[in-house]
Amino acid sequence: MPLLELKSLNVSFAGRDGITRAVKDLSYTLKTSETLGIVGESGSGKTQSVMSLMGLLPHNATVSGKAMLNGTDLLALSQSELNRVRGKDIAMVFQDPMTSLNPHLTVGAQMSLVARRHLGKSKRDALAECRLMLEAVRIPEVAKRMTQYPHELSGGMRQRVMIATALLCKPKLLIADEPTTALDVTVQAQILELMCELQTDFATAILLITHDMGVVAGTCDRVLVMSKGECVEENFVEPLFATPQHPYTRALLAAVPRLNEVNTELNQPTDTAQRLEARGLEVTYSVDSKRFLAAAHQLKALRGVDLNLIAGETLGVVGESGCGKSTLARAVLNLIPSSAGDVLLMGESLQKLTTKQLRAMRSDMQIIFQDPLASLNPRMTIADILCEPLDTYHPNLSRAEKLRRASIMIEKVGLSPEQLTRYPHEFSGGQCQRIGIARALMFEPKLIVCDEPVSALDVSVQAKVVQLLIELQKELNLSLVFIAHDLAVVRQISHRVMVMYLGKVVELADRDEIYSSPRHPYTRALISAVPIPDPKIQQSLGFAAISGDLPSPLHPPAGCAFCTRCPLAEPRCANEEPPLRAVGRSMVACHLAD
Repeated sequence: MPLLELKSLNVSFAGRDGITRAVKDLSYTLKTSETLGIVGESGSGKTQSVMSLMGLLPHNATVSGKAMLNGTDLLALSQSELNRVRGKDIAMVFQDPMTSLNPHLTVGAQMSLVARRHLGKSKRDALAECRLMLEAVRIPEVAKRMTQYPHELSGGMRQRVMIATALLCKPKLLIADEPTTALDVTVQAQILELMCELQTDFATAILLITHDMGVVAGTCDRVLVMSKGECVEENFVEPLFATPQHPYTRALLAAVPRLNEVNTELNQPTDTAQRLEARGLEVTYSVDSKRFLAAAHQLKALRGVDLNLIAGETLGVVGESGCGKSTLARAVLNLIPSSAGDVLLMGESLQKLTTKQLRAMRSDMQIIFQDPLASLNPRMTIADILCEPLDTYHPNLSRAEKLRRASIMIEKVGLSPEQLTRYPHEFSGGQCQRIGIARALMFEPKLIVCDEPVSALDVSVQAKVVQLLIELQKELNLSLVFIAHDLAVVRQISHRVMVMYLGKVVELADRDEIYSSPRHPYTRALISAVPIPDPKIQQSLGFAAISGDLPSPLHPPAGCAFCTRCPLAEPRCANEEPPLRAVGRSMVACHLAD
């Protein structure tokens, strides 16, 4: 008998516009120790289907069908009966651990609540059980972590705490809803490797919801593909990847960016004019000490960054969270003050411009943000959002002329002028990002900084937005700084790639050079950690995780910043900071590179 059996699950929501069917006649089974991956675009019903199992849907939801867990119908249980099952027999790991953990309780306090409620442990025994589980998920300095609050931990550490809490009662079924989407590729590799090990140790069945086909290839036994609330295909992982039957599955797999694929449509810049230069750029923040009357700490977010960008070129910037990518994005646009160095846009030093001159220069440099919906004013129509830049820089234009330009721009990004009267909430995430791109282009800028512009989007939408940026660059001769943590996406759009670690550039080279012959150990680790969307290859290789966490930028290592995690580190690496030097066709900051 299967551990979990879903029979004709239906989920619908009552709203102002009537009934919306989110899940339609969904059926599947899951065995003990098996991993079933559920994939599909946003809105396909993945999350709603598993939230119904946990009894976590809102009050306007109607659920029908059967969900048999070891012979017990979860959908027929009362709230008090569900409370006894949740956490003990079935547990869930959510996408964002920061919003899932209680910010008012220490790690030890909130974990022990689970052990005391479901296992009947005393406070002392519950804390002891929590320590053992935190050690099982490889959290260092467990005694210290138990007394810390969620905001004091890194993203990867918080997700480990979530997994440890979920596994405290050794549940029969673990639901993981996009558990690595909010994490860097290196931390993702650590978490996935950990989940596979713990599944073996505890004989837990896993329902894994994700849109990353590389993750599915490396972790799942079977895959279920959902579209518009329905299952369109279900198969074992290898045949599904090798011979997908449904057109939607084929389209989903075709849209996945791959590290070994080179985008031949990328425009090669011919103009050698420098659009952007940064020289010795540093950004320092003062961080208040927790001790009374103690001096503030100096946190160096950027440490002597140099870069240059010519017309029509894209520079990809990669690295883990906390390495300084977003700080660099804001510093080159002069949105935050730099403590040292200079930024030149088309030969003009931004630091030397007056406020009036800088305001005029801003029309030549724009930014596209990570969260497309949050960056658009919800109270403004798309027409008003697109016309706002013209209101600022061309106030003498008539309203008709502004709307004409907005219509041209909205068509340029693949939307219709008829949609100008709508509001942001009426669009999908991918459409909102297209609107954000259109708004940036209203100025006819020379430089656009793209700060994680596709990380919040589904893989199929990612591919469309990346292709749109490539086409617009070719047409308008744009220079792009493209910041991302997905190295496969970066390869599709970039001419050169810059790798950052703890506020410094550790490697800079042409795209093909850095992917085929990475020189820095950190670059090699980043590339190795990217999941490959091929089950045979990924499951044979496993997930190549970097040991340890990113050091605190308040107390960086004295020598090479990467020496505390580098498998090749020598004694001098801990004391001597390597300069960025030419090695072959790359610039590398490593004593051992040759």
